[in-house]
Amino acid sequence: MQARQLEVFCMLMRCGTVTGAAAMLNISQPALSQILLHAEDQLGFKLFNRVRGKLVPTREAEELYPECERIFSELGALKRHTTDMRFGRTGIIRVAASAPPAMSIVPKALASFREAHPDVVIRSLIAPLVNVVDMIRNGDAALGLVMNNMARPGIEVETLGHTELICILPEGHRLADREHINFADLQEETLISYRAGTYPGRILLSAAAAEKHMFNPAIEIDISLTALPFVRDGYGVAVVDGLLPWDQFPGLIRKPLSHKAMVPIALLTSRDRPLTGSHLAMRDNIRDACASVLAKAEDLNR
Repeated sequence: MQARQLEVFCMLMRCGTVTGAAAMLNISQPALSQILLHAEDQLGFKLFNRVRGKLVPTREAEELYPECERIFSELGALKRHTTDMRFGRTGIIRVAASAPPAMSIVPKALASFREAHPDVVIRSLIAPLVNVVDMIRNGDAALGLVMNNMARPGIEVETLGHTELICILPEGHRLADREHINFADLQEETLISYRAGTYPGRILLSAAAAEKHMFNPAIEIDISLTALPFVRDGYGVAVVDGLLPWDQFPGLIRKPLSHKAMVPIALLTSRDRPLTGSHLAMRDNIRDACASVLAKAEDLNR
């Protein structure tokens, strides 16, 4: 299957219609249909059947699709890389991070890197964990920074440190004068925190159980930053990571938990793609920035 045929096949599987796939690829419907016919002739079997005017993938198509999608993604990454090369931006650093490290660690790392490498283009991407992992695998990013150090196929995981989960209160809250917040204090509060299926959610469930209390957020979140408007506007109190620069948001007070609950910060790289010299330098800057941010957070939690 040729690259153009692969592109058409994957887009048809995604869109489910010739009209939608042709629009996404910016080609005419007859041209797309012709490419599909040539692909089926070369393969020796049909990829789609027409049922009541709709394209229905054959069993062969369903079996081929996951591998074709992987190759299609890699071709997309290659296309973006060659575009960068065409515009003379061969020195490009790509860092993907989940929101908390992207807002606290990455800016410090980038500032240090830019001092030594002012001519290198930097792409800083913010994405959920699963997307960061995909970007590392596909080559869309060389370095990933997330709050989860679980082992993953094809990914090198380096634990850089751990950050505490803390309580965020609105100014004037009844618990604002407490030195520490325990889970008993939170039982009568409208709680904003991670859903149970997330990594920090499981850690908090365990920590609350150690104090013989339940941990049942009334407002569930996946990203700690989304707790900000709820707490600021007085809808409840949040238990979130202490990595975000909460002190920069007016109207909020951070308090440590009496039962320390920690989440890891991990640096992700691909096992299959060696880092370039620039990415190795950025990796060192990320390590240093992480150590600095965690030291400051620890001081704030004392």
